Amino acid sequence: MSDRRDLANAIRFLTVDVVQKANSGHPGTAMGMADIAEVLWNDFLRHNPANPKWLNRDRFVQSNGHGSMLTYSLLHLSGYGLTVQDLKDHRKLHSKTPGHPEYGITAGVETTTGPLGQGFANAVGMALAERKLAQEFNREGFPVVDHFTYVFVGDGCLMEGVAQEAASLAGTLKLNKLIAVYDDNKISIDGETPGWFADDTPARFRALGWNVIADVDGHDFDAIAAAFTAARRSPDKPTMICCKTIIGYGSPNKQGKEEVHGAPLGVDEVTLTREHLGWPHEAFVVPDAIMQAWDARPRGEKAEAEWNALFAAYRAQHPALAAELERRTAGRLPEGFDTAVSAEVERILGGEPVKQPVRKASNRVLGNLLKGLPEVIGGSADVSLSTLAWTGEARSITPEDFSGNFVHYGVREFGMSAMMNGMAAHGGLIPYGACYLVFSDYSRNAVRLSALMGLKAVFLYTHDSIGVGEDGPTHQPCEQLVALRAIPTMSLWRPGSELEALVAWESAMKREGPSVIVAARQDGAVFAHKAGDLEGIRKGGYILKDAAGKPDVVLAATGSELGLVLEAAKVLEGEGRAVRVVSIPNGNLFARQDRAYQDSVLSFGTPAVFVEAASPLYWYQFLKGPGVVVGVDRFGESAPGPEIYRAMNLTAERVVSEAAQLLA
Repeated sequence: MSDRRDLANAIRFLTVDVVQKANSGHPGTAMGMADIAEVLWNDFLRHNPANPKWLNRDRFVQSNGHGSMLTYSLLHLSGYGLTVQDLKDHRKLHSKTPGHPEYGITAGVETTTGPLGQGFANAVGMALAERKLAQEFNREGFPVVDHFTYVFVGDGCLMEGVAQEAASLAGTLKLNKLIAVYDDNKISIDGETPGWFADDTPARFRALGWNVIADVDGHDFDAIAAAFTAARRSPDKPTMICCKTIIGYGSPNKQGKEEVHGAPLGVDEVTLTREHLGWPHEAFVVPDAIMQAWDARPRGEKAEAEWNALFAAYRAQHPALAAELERRTAGRLPEGFDTAVSAEVERILGGEPVKQPVRKASNRVLGNLLKGLPEVIGGSADVSLSTLAWTGEARSITPEDFSGNFVHYGVREFGMSAMMNGMAAHGGLIPYGACYLVFSDYSRNAVRLSALMGLKAVFLYTHDSIGVGEDGPTHQPCEQLVALRAIPTMSLWRPGSELEALVAWESAMKREGPSVIVAARQDGAVFAHKAGDLEGIRKGGYILKDAAGKPDVVLAATGSELGLVLEAAKVLEGEGRAVRVVSIPNGNLFARQDRAYQDSVLSFGTPAVFVEAASPLYWYQFLKGPGVVVGVDRFGESAPGPEIYRAMNLTAERVVSEAAQLLA
């Protein structure tokens, strides 16, 4: 067995050499946390490099993702198939070792990290998922879901508000299988942190309900091992291990300084570091004895084999539970899902159209679908009744009982969204979370990361326009829709009817990636759908009402503004105009259709008026001829919603006037 210091130094020198070759990167974190990582990965972390997706593996998240060479070194050394050449390609185009750990690119990377604090919040979501699935599926003698979530965090992570939000909820929910390690090196990019980060971190986390192990020497292997041992025994609290470390440990002239945080050591300092730590090997060379000591494949295969035997016995005694767990972790929807959707379609088309808020329509279809979707876990940032995220099928999760399917996140929009990403990345659950649309600004970076990772998460927003009314401009979104639609690969729904809301939820459950569903507080339009509308809704845009022949003008809208353009259409038809009304509940999806389909809906070249109570910028892409966009390009007012619509000239009369000018 190689000396532990040699095992840790393998991390340090892979990091030093890779960053030096790339002439870019962050060596300091990996050098400082190498000893902690060596103890965790060799003595405690249960994983199988031969099967990075093993269900019952421990999860490891490096929230301080700028120090990505720590993760890449660990994956290379422990046997995940990350080669020396992959390490040499660090930060190069299309490499497996990008600047920050990226979900889906590198085997063994559990989530994308880099935006500080979010990896920590993801880890909280993963621990919540483990606890939820364990309560649902474990039976006496069969702990088939039983693993820890470990997360490394730095000063920057703990300065970010999202970490505070997630840490507070983790303590409240008593997520005792969550273990965080704080790299307390007192250095960030600007220098020594006590000038801007003087928090008593142990006291802070104790106040949040965490078990805290403070003042651990992050370079003392025995002390580190003792801390992990104690953390794993915590019966009812998550644990924060506060490790005192030296950033850039081993670099004679740069350790403990900000200059080692985000820049190569330099050729001369690399040589001095080798001499200082007694590492005589050439760049990228790790001796066979050290590689063998690091190889986690034998013990990983043994651990998974033991679990497979446990699961086989579990399947024999609990076949239905075993099949359900396998289905959910494979990401397959229940066989009856399409049947449930069809039943909802029949219900909606067979009934009389009713005047109702769009959020209520969303609530009804969601509640009905949830009867057959046990993997869906809902939640809301304190406004579950206002957003109608709470359905008749909802049951609260509490610290003592995780059998429910609804998380009360409190006023923590960012933390909620980042935790949802962690749950989705963990597997076995499909999370949705709700708040008001204007407060999507608090959490947009987590929504962006959800799209970047292609996670199946649903972000439900209500109170979507100046229709919010008396609460005033702070609560009335104007630019949020265009900002969310602009996220690459996003799928944003703004339904205007119950059928459109149903398709939005159907799509969200089926697509591999996140969805945003924006359900207005105010009433939607009252109209009867045709059976043929369903296919068009699923394409993101369709003809809701058409003229007998070629239209003179096209009126297009989304959400609650559908009623406005339908009213305008009646006026124009009374004047002898042939009017086509188009609904585009999902502009992202409609934009991905071929031009021929878009033309068949919008009749390119025909004068067109687009209407939405939001920034008009998004809709200009669909104007292929004379046209205008009627929207909101300023902040709102505090007054009843209908009065604000009139004050901001967002009315049927305005639409009629704009159409008349185009036709003139």
